[in-house]
Amino acid sequence: MRIGLVGCGRWGRLILRDLRAAGVEVHVAARGDESRARAVEGGAASVVGDVADLPVMDGYVVASPTITHADVLDSLISTGKPLFVEKPMTNDPARARRLVEQAGDRLFVMDKWRYHPVVEAMRDEIASGNIGEVLGINLIRQGWSNPHKDVSGLWILAPHDLSIVLHLTGRIPPVIVALPAAPGRADLGVTAHLGGPGFPSVMMDLGIASPEHRRRCQVIGSKGCLELRDGYEERLFIRDGAPGDPAATERVRMTNDAMPLRAELDRFVAFVGGTGPAPMSSAAEGLLIVERVAEIEALVGAGRSA
Repeated sequence: MRIGLVGCGRWGRLILRDLRAAGVEVHVAARGDESRARAVEGGAASVVGDVADLPVMDGYVVASPTITHADVLDSLISTGKPLFVEKPMTNDPARARRLVEQAGDRLFVMDKWRYHPVVEAMRDEIASGNIGEVLGINLIRQGWSNPHKDVSGLWILAPHDLSIVLHLTGRIPPVIVALPAAPGRADLGVTAHLGGPGFPSVMMDLGIASPEHRRRCQVIGSKGCLELRDGYEERLFIRDGAPGDPAATERVRMTNDAMPLRAELDRFVAFVGGTGPAPMSSAAEGLLIVERVAEIEALVGAGRSA
């Protein structure tokens, strides 16, 4: 199988590594000298400077900067091949809608947290009815700095948590309110509340000014609660019983150490080869996430509610 990889930066090099580990012949399009050097070092079958110079491929993975996603995808639609783009699909809702219209049946978004073993275990607990009705989901995604210079940390961090909400409930609630972490400094972080009639309450705490790297997801159910305590955690922590009930019992569900990036790439490779289902996060779902991030961005600038 031949896969075209567009971009070989800090994340693209890992995609190259995992595609090659899956037995794929990878051809890379990268413009910068450092990116091309990483592609050569990573074992790319060929390296070109422009997408148009790639040979005919069976499918494409786009890992270029966010602001270039739409342009790259536009250039690849005519190939008729499956497309897998790093999240977010784009930071432009209007262009995201056009991409769904033009390539919605073969365009997918790389939402790696949907492949996290503990997140999958959380979805299983919910689907099995073990925690009853989902009342609330609280998410924390804090760290230091934003290595992506083309977009704010909101566009890098929020899609992860929105994809978790989508994975657990099948929906993403409307945005109610969004506030900056510090007055006039939305670039440092955002607190957002999503919800509405028929939806669980979703609280998102995102930021790039925390000395501690934190990743946490808590699900409050009418009959139990779930918690993921770290991005590399293999255990799902569970309380069976009404929220806050002293009689609720503790339970730990072990998962495994499968890496989400490898899992999503394996699924894409199987899909391209005709031996597996489509990747999770369709173009339409990617559009929904783009729309929600844009809503948060619009609100947080004014520090107000919808």
